[in-house]
Parts: sequence; structure tokens; C-alpha cells
Amino acid sequence: MKLLRRLAVVGTAAALTAGLLTAVSPGAVYAHGALMMPASRTYACYVDGLTPQGNIVNKNAGCIAAANVSGVSPLYNWFSVLRSDGAGRTRGFVPDGQLCSGGNSTFRGWDLARNDFPKASVRAGANIQFRYSNWAAHPGRFDLYVTRNGWNPTSPLTWNDLESSPFSSVTNPPQNGGVGTSNGHYYWNGNLPSGKSGHHIIYSVWTRSDSQETFYGCSDVTFS
Repeated sequence: MKLLRRLAVVGTAAALTAGLLTAVSPGAVYAHGALMMPASRTYACYVDGLTPQGNIVNKNAGCIAAANVSGVSPLYNWFSVLRSDGAGRTRGFVPDGQLCSGGNSTFRGWDLARNDFPKASVRAGANIQFRYSNWAAHPGRFDLYVTRNGWNPTSPLTWNDLESSPFSSVTNPPQNGGVGTSNGHYYWNGNLPSGKSGHHIIYSVWTRSDSQETFYGCSDVTFS
């Protein structure tokens, strides 16, 4: 729960730096969202490193390693792990080992096979509220997958590492908070997978219904 508390604390600071995000990353208007609960790797690392001055200085070892590959600039666009030509495609489109970046080379640092990215503590089988940033709102479907039991977090993530069917799916869920802000989000309630323990990845796919853009992301969790 430490990460979740940190997310709540940083919410105000994140809102205050919204102008900075746009100034640093002009392409942000073309980016649209990522899981905030449980936090995607890019969002978790943004929160991990955000300072009161608005710059990013990561402390988490996994976030530092990712930034060593891709730099910290992508974290100002933590909501833009997307493929403009995705059209909802998954296996056979995004290469194995590149699932967390969706095959988007800007975010290749967050494909690193590590067990020390920030993790949200969750309970197997629990009903929780999922939250997905609505930085730019669009209609579409959200699908959440989870890694299979026995998955090795220090090996590159492949499609075979994910269970074949999503454990939670929703189309056009409601929204809360302002569009284009650091705390606005879609939300829906759903049950987490049962029979899970320890470190897993919840893998998200957001398929827009009004364009071919598709968003991908990895959220590290600890089932207890």
C-alpha cells in the first residue's frame, strides 16, 4: 500500500505541474491514458521521481534502470504508451519482450525484465476500483490480463506469460475528474484474479473505437 499512499500524496503536486508537462512535451496532446490503479510502470515511475519543483529524480531502482535506457523525458508523457496503428492487436503485433512499451521504442526502458519496479499491494480475488487516466477521452474497450502462475519477472515478458483471456473487460466506463489533468480517470469495479500470490503483472490494453490507436501497459502488483 506504500505506493498507493504515495500516489495520493503526489496528486496535488501532479496537478500543479500539468502546465509543465505540456511545456516539456508538446506531443502530450496526442497521448491519452494509462492505468493509475494499479499504477502502470510509467505512471509509477513518474510518481516515484516527481519533485516539488516539477522535475523527475527517480529513487526506485527499477525506475532508475529504465531511465538509464530511455531517459526521464518519457515520464512526462507517462500516459502515451501507444501504437497509432494498433487497431486492438496484441499477440503477433507487439513483439515478445516489448509488451510493456507496446513496441513503442520511446518507452523501451520500461520493458526491462526486473523485479524491483514499484508494486501495488493487492489481494487475490478482491473487488477493487480500477482507474485509467483519461488525459484525452475517447470511446473504447479496456481489457486487463494477468501473468500466469510461475511467471519469471527477471525474464522478458512474452504473450505466453499472460493468461489467454482478460480477467476484466469494460467498454466506455464512466469518468471522474477533469480530462487533460493528472488525476482525471475512467473507473470501473472488478474482481482481481484469484489463486495468485507474490509478484505479477497486470497488463492493460485500451482499444479505441474511434481510431486505430491502441494503448498498452504493465502494472506491477504483489498479491497477498
